[in-house]
Parts: sequence; structure tokens; C-alpha cells
Amino acid sequence: MLQVTVQRLALLSTSLRREDGQALVEYALIIGLVSVIAIALLTATGNSVMSLLQAVTAALNSAL
Repeated sequence: MLQVTVQRLALLSTSLRREDGQALVEYALIIGLVSVIAIALLTATGNSVMSLLQAVTAALNSAL
């Protein structure tokens, strides 16, 4: 009886360790996906932000 309980505890411990590794991989995939989306958004909006800053700079230069 005691041996069966020890075996069950060992099996439970092994399965918990496997889930921790799985969660780590899932978090890494989520962080990677968020990074790709952020880079894509910054690339897409980068030109409009640059042109806005150039317009502000030109307006300030003409005011001086």
C-alpha cells in the first residue's frame, strides 16, 4: 500500500514538472508573438510619425 502511494506521488511530481515546462514554452511563444506584432506596428506607423516630426520641425524653423 505504501509503495503504491509513493509511486503515485512520484507520478504526480513528474506530471507537474512537465506542465511547468509546457507553461514556460507557452509564455515564450506569447512573448515572441507580441514582439512580432509590436515590431510590425512600429514599422507600419514609423513613416507617419517621421513625417509628423518633420512637419513640426519645418513649422518651428519657419517661425524662427
